[in-house]
Amino acid sequence: MKKYLLLCILSILVLVPLYVWLNGSLSRRWCPEVSLSDNSEPRNVTILLWHWTAERARAISQNMCWERFNIPHCKVMMQDAMYMKADVVVFHNLELSTGRMKLPLDLPRPPGQRWAWMSIQSPDNNGRLLREYGGVFNLTVSYRRDADVSIPYGGFVPREFGDPVDDIPMKKTDLVCWVVSHYKESFRRSQVYKELSAVIPVKVYGRWFNKTLAPNDLLPMISHCYFYLAFENSIGKDYITEKLWINSYQGGAVPVVLGPPVEEYEAVAPPHSFIHVDEFASVKELGEYLQELAGDAKRYGEYMQWKRDWKVQPTINKEWRLCQICLRYPSFPPHKVYTDLAAWDKAT
Repeated sequence: MKKYLLLCILSILVLVPLYVWLNGSLSRRWCPEVSLSDNSEPRNVTILLWHWTAERARAISQNMCWERFNIPHCKVMMQDAMYMKADVVVFHNLELSTGRMKLPLDLPRPPGQRWAWMSIQSPDNNGRLLREYGGVFNLTVSYRRDADVSIPYGGFVPREFGDPVDDIPMKKTDLVCWVVSHYKESFRRSQVYKELSAVIPVKVYGRWFNKTLAPNDLLPMISHCYFYLAFENSIGKDYITEKLWINSYQGGAVPVVLGPPVEEYEAVAPPHSFIHVDEFASVKELGEYLQELAGDAKRYGEYMQWKRDWKVQPTINKEWRLCQICLRYPSFPPHKVYTDLAAWDKAT
């Protein structure tokens, strides 16, 4: 009996380590250990701004993405000599469309380098040169949600615990306000304004009305209005500008919006936080609704309830927009090319 127990103990002492060693060997075959090189620091992404005007390049520094936004491994350069070392070359459409910048099509493109077309203008204002850019650009940097690098004019972030909640402004003196500098009879917003002002009073400011406002006076003025006309100057996919994010939401007025379809506003804004012109059978019906809503404090206040859970985050900062390229860089498709940039820009 003792011999049997001794044999069992010896078997355990020998077989168990053997099993562990074999099992470990098999595991290493199918699940190889991560090498030190796999844990190495990511390399820097170098962004070259090609021939930007001094005005647009102001306040841009090489390390700004880390210094201002805590985005590491991102260098923003403006020296043409860095062209051969740049991972992404950014061309601003405004400079291209006005002729202040030309594409360096005569230069060889380094392997793996991507050319990015950047614009925050609506399709109507992007010019006609886009038809000539087929097969040139690899990336789009735009306010559009389907761009390779999406840089919207604004958005919402959840209000964190302890964040002060903005007061819901209820004491108003004006029913509807509008600030407009570029007025053309052909614009749809001009036609809607004409019809609306025939139904209810609309207080208008801006260069068109020879009643300009100092920057510090804009939001205080809007805070006295029940509604603000956040009318875009042209209609384009996802084209929702600071007229909504800053003038309306930060100004403390309920936005009456005119731009892309209501579904595109619903995709980026809290429910029941805006009024879309297209939701009404006529502008007259819209005017009557606004007048009725202003007289009902409870119903009007419901359009401000989003302030309790959300806060506005405007993103009109050009430095922030550029740094988003580095954040998105690892996910860029390796061989993407826009064969018809004009068609992409005009897509609805």
